[in-house]
Formats: sequence, structure tokens, C-alpha cells
Amino acid sequence: QQQLVESGGGLVQAGGSLRLSCAASGRTFSGYATGWCRQAPGKEREFVAAISWSGDSTYYADSVKGRFSISRDNAKNTVYLQMNSLKPEDTAVYYCAADRAYYGSSPEHYAYWGQGTQVTVSA
Repeated sequence: QQQLVESGGGLVQAGGSLRLSCAASGRTFSGYATGWCRQAPGKEREFVAAISWSGDSTYYADSVKGRFSISRDNAKNTVYLQMNSLKPEDTAVYYCAADRAYYGSSPEHYAYWGQGTQVTVSA
């Protein structure tokens, strides 16, 4: 019954910005840590960013530090990923993930996943 729905992907030129959103359907994010992962064509899924339930703790992959920012609005049951200074190597399908018991950088440990949203950055 629980579903995560991503939105906000699209095509953008290098140096541009996008904001991704992840909303819970069927229940709230109450008590859940949430992360963003991505998967480029022919590559393994990799961790991007994570945020605790309270929002007072965040963690980023080295490849996106200083450019991406994860946040959440619990009243709206929504998690965001603000992406600035986008690079062609950021091109991937971006997935929202959540878990009651796990907060960290290993994609395989998240229990709930969205369907993904495509982000394409042109040179």
C-alpha cells in the first residue's frame, strides 16, 4: 500500500538546477529516514544523499557535496533534493528511498522505493 512518488526530473544544461520531490502515498513519512539514490545507464545504483526523520542530520556522497541539498517538510509528507551546478555525469534515474530503521549510504538497506525520475544533463 505504501508508495513513494518522485517528480521534478527533466532535461537541463550543465550548470543548471533542478529540484526533485518525493511524496508518500498511503501513509506519512512519520518516523522514516529518507534517502536519494541514482542509477546511470549501465551502472550500479549509487547513494546520493540521506536525511534523518527530524531533518537535523544529513549525509551526502562526495560526488555531490556542495552542489546538492536534501531537505524535508514532514507536514507535507515530502522530501526534496535540490540539485545545483549540475554536471553531465549527474545524468541518471533518481530514486527516493525510505526506511524506519535505516539511515545511511547503502541503497540495499532501504525498504521502500519510488519508481524513479529521469534527470538528464547536457554538456
